[in-house]
Amino acid sequence: MNEQASPKIPQSVLVVIYTPEREVLLIERAKQPGFWQSVTGSKDHLDESWTATAIREVQEETGIQVGFERVPLEALQDWGVENVYEIYPVWRHRYAPGVTHNTEHVFGLCVPRDVPITLAPLEHIAHVWLPWQEAADRCFSPSNAEAILQLSQRVANPAHLLS
Repeated sequence: MNEQASPKIPQSVLVVIYTPEREVLLIERAKQPGFWQSVTGSKDHLDESWTATAIREVQEETGIQVGFERVPLEALQDWGVENVYEIYPVWRHRYAPGVTHNTEHVFGLCVPRDVPITLAPLEHIAHVWLPWQEAADRCFSPSNAEAILQLSQRVANPAHLLS
């Protein structure tokens, strides 16, 4: 998408990618080194579903393909949580004038620990798997950290998602 031709839609997904052992995948932003996060991304168009946005963003940012044998569609769980937050000033230029807040819809995605990760180099420069508590501590986004902290309550036994 050409950001200058079309402003970003202030509706995005946050996808916490984790293993059955509750290790969480974090990726480091290319343009803001030291900013670690889960997969995030905006809808491409207003009628794109939250699930379609999540699947697309996971594939674009990590190379993980949801809906195939290694990561079945059932591994993607809509957590039914929406966060509304103020867009960081450094990123507001991407949105239409006057847009200051974004609605973020949260998902969890259980994957095998050995799933290959292929980062989009213009967006992210590194990735790391961390125990969920450490991952929450490393996130720069409060809503991302909170979603990771909820992992232990939301996911009683994630191993069944990959069997």
